[in-house]
Amino acid sequence: MFDHVEIDLPTLSRETIDGVRFYSVPDGGDLLKLVSITSVTSHKNREIFINWRKKVGNAKADKITKQSTSRGTDMHTLTEYYLKNSDLPKVQPLSEYLFKIAKPELDKITNIHALERSLYSKVLGIAGTVDCIAEFDGELAIIDFKTSKKPKPVEWVEHYFVQCMAYGCMLYELTGISVKKLVIIMACEDGDCVVYEEHDKTKYIKLLQEYIREFVNYKLETYAE
Repeated sequence: MFDHVEIDLPTLSRETIDGVRFYSVPDGGDLLKLVSITSVTSHKNREIFINWRKKVGNAKADKITKQSTSRGTDMHTLTEYYLKNSDLPKVQPLSEYLFKIAKPELDKITNIHALERSLYSKVLGIAGTVDCIAEFDGELAIIDFKTSKKPKPVEWVEHYFVQCMAYGCMLYELTGISVKKLVIIMACEDGDCVVYEEHDKTKYIKLLQEYIREFVNYKLETYAE
């Protein structure tokens, strides 16, 4: 059984406008729309994604993206139910296999503060939904759950850590709670489960600021055309 720690976090609505996700957050008596951190990090890798689609073709790219999205959604659902001490729902065999691979690492999670909860930062102008805030191996962490065909080199997961750091900043702004580290748990179809950990929060705060500046500048240039 997993222990849970109650903290006060908002419930936010979200919508997609021109391909960009926004969250509506309270701002006095009004609502303020803040861009999703997922849209910010996706923008950073847009050229890689565009070039990949050109290389494999749209039909194959659409198929792979659909499979990846389904696999990831199922994995998140199973993980959320498991960490909530609930009975697991039925999913595709591959998703169940990936969950079983990740389970030994999931069992290292304790004192869960949040699962799939909304966060935002007016200072940074971003919002999002965090996978998990909990202790991992005894240290409070932002934890993100990923699936993949095979493990990725650590330099390929920079944007995952940037996204986790964004949630860490949002959490601190809203509650004053500071996490110790960022954790990515990646279950892979080849049978591996890789855990990536980062304690250097300063590095990823700087990268987060760069990601946000690039996104804002791109949008300003787009609107100016």
